[in-house]
Amino acid sequence: MPFLIAILGLLGAAAIWWYRLKAMNEAANEVADVIGRVQGNIRRKKLRKQAALSPLTAIDDPVVAAATLITAIVSEHGPILPQREALLREVIAQIAASQKKTDEAVVYAKWAASQIDDTTIVIDKLAPFLRERLDPNERDDLLRMLNRVAQGGEQSLRIADQRMLRLRQKLGFEVN
Repeated sequence: MPFLIAILGLLGAAAIWWYRLKAMNEAANEVADVIGRVQGNIRRKKLRKQAALSPLTAIDDPVVAAATLITAIVSEHGPILPQREALLREVIAQIAASQKKTDEAVVYAKWAASQIDDTTIVIDKLAPFLRERLDPNERDDLLRMLNRVAQGGEQSLRIADQRMLRLRQKLGFEVN
């Protein structure tokens, strides 16, 4: 009888330890799943951010960059209507070498601006690019072009002070 009780005790202890190891394994698997989901979310967020920037990373021409920057800021207030687009084409034509270049810049600018939800990203990406390629007078002309497009068209737009401040900072102007 004591032998049978000892065997039952050993079997009971083995069952308890087996159950505890199984529970620890399940807990470890749950932790690994959570870590995997968090890593996946981080990777997806990074990919979304890269995808959001991809229309901007393809820009290698200051005319297209200026058109995209102006379009993104102006389209923040709603779609670009025909009168404002005509004004945009007019200001871009002043800096483009040809009518074909103007058309390409405006079409690309409208497409790129529609692909990116956040105007801040456009400013952060394109303003340093333009700062490197434009002299101070040309950067000042860019701000005047932006104001002209914003003030013209069907209805005058007021560009947020924060946007203009950020743009001026990124273009390398001294801001108080």
